[in-house]
Amino acid sequence: EIISEFKSRGVVPVLLTGDRKGIATEIAQKLGISKVHAELDPDLKQKLILKHQKENHVVIMVGDGINDAPALTQADVGIAMGSGTDIAMDAGDMVLMGKGIGGLSKALALSKIVFKKIKENIFWASIYNLVAIPLAVLGLLNPVIAEVAMAFSSVNVVLNSSRLLKVSIKLRHNN
Repeated sequence: EIISEFKSRGVVPVLLTGDRKGIATEIAQKLGISKVHAELDPDLKQKLILKHQKENHVVIMVGDGINDAPALTQADVGIAMGSGTDIAMDAGDMVLMGKGIGGLSKALALSKIVFKKIKENIFWASIYNLVAIPLAVLGLLNPVIAEVAMAFSSVNVVLNSSRLLKVSIKLRHNN
């Protein structure tokens, strides 16, 4: 289901594994993955990630083992499985808790929402910096009002960010 969902979003899944080619191909066919690289050592996994990055692809690597650690580190976003090795979890940018990759969809949805909030916060903080500070410097705005605007800007960022808690709770409860 996860593979189908990502493919519908335009994501191209690629299976990188140290397993033998026959086993890897069989698993990939069952999952609906057409691109398979098998019998890879950790260095080859990392090099394949780098190759995709040089082709201007954003690469998300999901792994759980020691052999995945270099590729997890190389990827734009390395996602380690919580059931995997400590080395993989240390190498990943994110750790999926629970069994399987079911949480991957929710994690990526949440990350998009967080990124949107970051942009909103930068926008509102920039308004203060681009408007209030120059007006105060030019004497067109009382410095006390500029200070209040700065405080409001900070409070606005905190309140806007706290709205993420509601989103996180909704994602957690939607299975």
